Amino acid sequence: MQHLAGTWRRGWIVAGCALVLAAVLAFHSLIPNGVRNLGSLLETFLPWLGLPILVLATLAVIRRSAPAGIAVFLPAILWLGMFGEIVLPAKGGGEHNLRVLTNNVNANNPDPSATAHRIIEADPDVVALEEMSESQRDTWAGALADAYPYRTVRGTVGLWSRYPLTGAHPVDLRLGWDRALRAVVHAPGGDVAVYVAHMPSVRLDVDNGFTADQRDESAEALGEAIAAEPEPRVVLLGDLNGSVYDRALSPITAQLDSAQAEAGQGFGFTWPASFPLARIDHVLFKGVSPTHAWVLPADGSDHRPVAADLRL
Repeated sequence: MQHLAGTWRRGWIVAGCALVLAAVLAFHSLIPNGVRNLGSLLETFLPWLGLPILVLATLAVIRRSAPAGIAVFLPAILWLGMFGEIVLPAKGGGEHNLRVLTNNVNANNPDPSATAHRIIEADPDVVALEEMSESQRDTWAGALADAYPYRTVRGTVGLWSRYPLTGAHPVDLRLGWDRALRAVVHAPGGDVAVYVAHMPSVRLDVDNGFTADQRDESAEALGEAIAAEPEPRVVLLGDLNGSVYDRALSPITAQLDSAQAEAGQGFGFTWPASFPLARIDHVLFKGVSPTHAWVLPADGSDHRPVAADLRL
């Protein structure tokens, strides 16, 4: 009896930390963005809250604490409810008739030809590139020309396709220059409107916190363009500089689903390429069915490419 009583006297600090963590998971949407965009910053890295849950669970076992063990159960259940389906294997499946790939190729890419070669090796039907520098634009076009006879480029973004493209035009992100475009891909399985976008960068520093106002305004503009899209099949490829959990991207994510969440394994983090911590590069869709989604190995850029097989 004395031993059992001792398990209830230990580990209350661990239990308190677990309850705070549970509150953050349950009410993250209530954390305001008015103070240095703390809400968006937390939501960008929200899946990583699984790590402190493991630490607290380990401490509960080491301390042999009943309160800590019970308390840790709460954030664990919340985390699994939010992300459990994403980490499950054997999602998606079936035949596809369109493979898409997107890559922020880095304006300072040291070897764009080598990166293009790795992209072609993945055998996509449609390729979206973001952050192409003006000095390397011809290099990208030349490296992809043989494999992809159809292309459209607007500013720093471009779309290459094995199938004809029509209706290509820039999409205004309210930046004063082109960082997004839209075109219709006439694929064998049917027409699909493909958007390519590179949202403005976000910054994290001591003085200003998480600065993302320009990105958030561009997300609203892109969301409006997608809402007005007449084609029933829509695919968005690009670097959104935020995760699908970030409330600031809801003008987009409220309309489109994530191919990685539907047909990938794990969270599919893409940035930074050397040790990815967040998924800010996306294949989002509506009106199509993803059958497979994955992250490709680093290819010379600071972002890893992502790809998805779609059934139109």
